[in-house]
Amino acid sequence: MGDVEIARNTRLEKIQKIAESIGIPDESLELYGKYKAKINLNIMKNLKAKKDGKLVLVTAINPTPLGEGKTTMAIGLADGLKKIGEKPILALREPSLGPVFGIKGGATGGGHSQIAPMEDINLHFTGDIHAITSANNLLSAMIDNHIYFGNSLGFDKVTWKRCVDLNDRQLRKVETGLSGEKKVVPREDGFDISVASEIMAIFCLATDINDLKRRIGNIIVGYTKDEKPITARDLKADGALTVLLKDALNPNLVQTLEKVPAIVHGGPFANIAHGCNSIIATRLALKLGDYVITEAGFGADLGAEKFLDIKCRKAEIKPDAVVCVATIKALKYHGGMTKDEIQNESIEALERGFNNLLRHVDNLKNKYGLNVIVAINKYTQDTENEIEFLRNKLKEQGIELSLVESWEKGGEGATDLAEKIVELTKKDSKLHYMYDLKESLKEKLQDVATKVYGAEGVEYTKEAEEQIKRIEELGYGNLPVCIAKTQYSFSDDQKNLECLEPFKIHVNEVILKSGAEFVVAITGKIMTMPGLPKVPAAENIDLDEDGNIIGIF
Repeated sequence: MGDVEIARNTRLEKIQKIAESIGIPDESLELYGKYKAKINLNIMKNLKAKKDGKLVLVTAINPTPLGEGKTTMAIGLADGLKKIGEKPILALREPSLGPVFGIKGGATGGGHSQIAPMEDINLHFTGDIHAITSANNLLSAMIDNHIYFGNSLGFDKVTWKRCVDLNDRQLRKVETGLSGEKKVVPREDGFDISVASEIMAIFCLATDINDLKRRIGNIIVGYTKDEKPITARDLKADGALTVLLKDALNPNLVQTLEKVPAIVHGGPFANIAHGCNSIIATRLALKLGDYVITEAGFGADLGAEKFLDIKCRKAEIKPDAVVCVATIKALKYHGGMTKDEIQNESIEALERGFNNLLRHVDNLKNKYGLNVIVAINKYTQDTENEIEFLRNKLKEQGIELSLVESWEKGGEGATDLAEKIVELTKKDSKLHYMYDLKESLKEKLQDVATKVYGAEGVEYTKEAEEQIKRIEELGYGNLPVCIAKTQYSFSDDQKNLECLEPFKIHVNEVILKSGAEFVVAITGKIMTMPGLPKVPAAENIDLDEDGNIIGIF
């Protein structure tokens, strides 16, 4: 039975009952049908004095085309905690339509470890990403309208891009204003995918509606001839954009198939943005649950690094435990085996691939100073020899392993992990950031590249060098760095899986995100607007004869 069928054949609780289980009254709910709701942020006033629950971060090795099941693991862990009598809550990101119709598929888990209603969550949900897209593009329209009516602010260069929440490589660079009308000024423009937009980053890092408006006002949208920044506040756009995002800022409440509450809110990509759900949702979850399970996108070198160095720093939180997810087949893939070969037992390939897992674990445990456990998504073809090899190798590092079968068995397949997490969160945990905000931008990039990625250093294009100099001259050198890099490798070359030879990180462009309050470094061949694969998932998505959605995975 596929994911859609499993979800469709599971009876869900009315969302009011899920809300009641974590102390959310009816007056704080805004219903979106029977199984979805928004939580009014007024509830936070009554929760200020309540002690925070334990925060558990779920991250992973570098992903492979085989899929490691990080979201499935996070959901399974939450269900497993409920099975052993604890009070868990999930705090996850919203899926983007880009991967749903592209190559990666949806982001609601799999098998018996899903959040639901899965079709709704993977598609339009409660309209948050549409609101973010609309706010982004309203700002673009106001920029061009201002130029049309005389350009009193003196735009010489527009840096703000439009966005759409789909993979469309044709939109990476476009010419606009080609209608030929008298006062329309043609210019070069481009599109980012919505989840890589600065509005999405602001949405997820804002602490409340006032902070949201402040950050939006601070967005630099262009420059004058003498390089003076022009902001959204200068355009008087901050109020209207905040109005568009007002309702979206309320977090969304759904549930797992085993009735665990799940707050799903915000969805930046981790390879080109900071890859974490909203601070607002995480803080709310910490007041409502005893254990909050959250995740950071892609591998720990991307999502976890940004979660820790950007989100945790801003929100003044830290994880009490970290789960690093892997599969034996993915480790063998990292060890040089092809997709066809990984069905066969190979301790040699597993040992080579283990280096990828070990580097992530070492970063999390010994560099960030966190409590770590490795969770293996178990497959039927995994052999006892391979499992025992992994267990012994991790034991040498003082790391526990848990075999998880939540895809097949739901929470029952994750009770071992749940019990180990309860014990792990009792230990002291100290979060050490990888860099000090007082360092220069180059020093911060060097710190992440060498300490987290294991690179020899960083090389910059002439353009990137000039951009860094200008950003620091403008007074933004004290911001965190958000590195846009391939998710498939510690390096910036997606084909360099084993990273056996010394490598450097190549920074091509450095972009100031003054509203999000971080600086983005574009490395390697990363794009902020993905393209569709040769055979996109969209080709298999349809309605059956009964009107049910099929093909989402």
